[in-house]
Amino acid sequence: MSVSERSGIPPARRLVVKGGSSSISGEDANRISALVDALAAAQGRGTEVVLVSSGAIATGIPFLKLDARPADLATQQAAAAVGQNVLIYRYQDSLRRYDIVAGQVLLTAGDLEGAVSRSNAQRAMERLLGLRILPIVNENDTVATHEIRFGDNDRLAAMVAELVEADALILLSDIECLYTRPPQEPGAQPIHDIAYGDPLTGCEFGSVGIAGVGTGGAATKVSAARLAAAAGVGVLVTSSELVAEALSGADIGTWFEPGGVRAGPESDSVTGPAPLGRMAP
Repeated sequence: MSVSERSGIPPARRLVVKGGSSSISGEDANRISALVDALAAAQGRGTEVVLVSSGAIATGIPFLKLDARPADLATQQAAAAVGQNVLIYRYQDSLRRYDIVAGQVLLTAGDLEGAVSRSNAQRAMERLLGLRILPIVNENDTVATHEIRFGDNDRLAAMVAELVEADALILLSDIECLYTRPPQEPGAQPIHDIAYGDPLTGCEFGSVGIAGVGTGGAATKVSAARLAAAAGVGVLVTSSELVAEALSGADIGTWFEPGGVRAGPESDSVTGPAPLGRMAP
């Protein structure tokens, strides 16, 4: 059943968690352990977990001896090829503490657009979860071109949440919650809840995160959250440092109300837009 509020996250049947580049690469690579701790705790409660991980390109950059994120597609693909290998090794090395095995799933937007490839991806994910494997999903950057890219892994996470019929989606970021404007600007106010259909009139969201190593800023998280909410999946946006609290149902972050609460896998009812959300005090 779809989660309608934060308190429903701990007992959820299935969750999708998305970690950003700034949370798990570079100097913050040590945060993988904390992320794994929280995912393992959720699995221990009986929740099936899918991890959508950014960070392949950011992880590969230092191994290619580059000073910054490459601008050209070919070098991005090369960085992703190296970084994905290192990233999965780091995850599995940390998961070993809990006897959890990771399964790597690389997708392009085309994989989820065609009926046959989408069905294949869904079947593989269901089997991995049934075997108690932790699927780690990333965009297949080494073969993705501009025409077949998701654009950002926040959108990928939303599409995966719909694919596996997740009860909730947790989008981890470098800030505790969303703000009415970039948090470093005067007058920025935290947003606590966003009702389904809220146009967020007057809000301004940045396109790049504070850390600057990924492509998923607040704007992409809002867009992805709306996509998931329209599919009946509740979404929590919060800091990667608060992942344990998020998975424990704490009253943190920004919650996007789902557009419809699924009664079960066979239900696809969606409600209409609700009134505007409320700001945090």
